[in-house]
Amino acid sequence: MKTLHSTTPAGVKFSGRMTRRRAVSLVAAGGLFLLAAAVFPGCKVKETPPLRILVSNDDGIDAPGIIALAGALGKLGTVTVATNPKQMSGVSHAMTSNALVTVRESERDGQRWFAIDALPPTCVRMALDVLLARKPDIVVAGVNQGENVGVVSFYSATVACAREASFQGVPAIAVHLQRGKDMDYAVAAEFTAALVRALARKTRGFAPGVFLNVNFPARPKAGVRGVIVTHQDTRPADEVYELRESRDGESVYWATYGPLPPGSEKTDVWAVANGYISITPMRGDQTDASGLARLRFLERLSW
Repeated sequence: MKTLHSTTPAGVKFSGRMTRRRAVSLVAAGGLFLLAAAVFPGCKVKETPPLRILVSNDDGIDAPGIIALAGALGKLGTVTVATNPKQMSGVSHAMTSNALVTVRESERDGQRWFAIDALPPTCVRMALDVLLARKPDIVVAGVNQGENVGVVSFYSATVACAREASFQGVPAIAVHLQRGKDMDYAVAAEFTAALVRALARKTRGFAPGVFLNVNFPARPKAGVRGVIVTHQDTRPADEVYELRESRDGESVYWATYGPLPPGSEKTDVWAVANGYISITPMRGDQTDASGLARLRFLERLSW
């Protein structure tokens, strides 16, 4: 597919109370807001041809999030699932190397499902390089259990799955669902399908190296306040190390982290904490462009 693209407009929000006229004005503004077609059934938008979609995650092949996502995206085209057999959260972008990798293929509801004994980003890479006859139109990782906002997104293997796809030139989205009593994988998956459909209707491709990090609040559909295109919050994660036991020079700690306070408006942390869906465009290129000029003097270093 040659029509997927990523956008970075200023944060915009909308709700089910909006009129069709306002929804159309948002589309004209050029953001992600062909999502209006899903939120406002009365809006008529040209349908897209069937898509080829690769689904992955880091929660394991039988996790409720990936099952819900594969089902929702199946309405848009051909879905293939490639993921690790069990929970492997928090391994970031670690790759399996110098090891034998076992792949088990099965069929679920007419879809090909691959259980791959490898780290999550490797599952995506193997699917793109070996398991699929041709590259998909888009890779969608999720729906992950728990939000991955702020710098915690660096630790997320679900985000890494999307990043790995972007390295290979394939548009990609990572989707996460905030933990809470009202978390609903089906609703998050439904929104993701609307997002993919909206992106597929646009006319420019994803910018090279860009992928989207999407975080859905733990709210019922009616309680979601809207969608905001956000910046990543760069505050350090709230890491906690609780001393549990100490004896003869050896200490045992319980390591965990908690959610940050909302912080600055229009960041990903703020958006999810306030009941919005956060969409953050991200890049795999970590080069500091300003540093290229400031550090040129090092090229003359004698040693």
